[in-house]
Amino acid sequence: MTKENEKSCRRELIGTAVMGAAGGVLAAPFLQGTAQAESHGSHTFQSRALRPKGAPSADSGYSPAILAQGQQMLFISGQGPEDISADMETQIRQTFDRIGLLLEATGATFANVVIIRSFWVHMLRDLEIYRKVRKDYLVEPYPASTAVGTPELAIPGLELEIEAVAVL
Repeated sequence: MTKENEKSCRRELIGTAVMGAAGGVLAAPFLQGTAQAESHGSHTFQSRALRPKGAPSADSGYSPAILAQGQQMLFISGQGPEDISADMETQIRQTFDRIGLLLEATGATFANVVIIRSFWVHMLRDLEIYRKVRKDYLVEPYPASTAVGTPELAIPGLELEIEAVAVL
């Protein structure tokens, strides 16, 4: 077996394992939304929203689950705003802009994001603004999303942090 064939077999095995863990075959009856197809060089990315009965979204702008297929995964560490003294809408936009720079560095866009996790010091106060702003960045099918309230974050004065996972 050539080295390239070996790499291809490993990628296929890992992809199959990830899809199996995500319930790829079993999830087919629950697929909804338009599939995204992004091409990055020799890579093709597709995603579909999963919305089975009994798993409603609490708000628009995210999906209960995303079934994604691609060849690479990008894990973006928690990002925060450039200016922690700015108003919260500006801080959220700055944070998404930073995530956008990291996506762009790999040839990806927000269409490749399959999950967003946000961490908030003042979640109840700021979640409404976040729900509005994220729709300016994220695209359908919207990624899965989790928001977590916490008493503090790693950087003193930081009130929000957002991490993302993208499939390319």
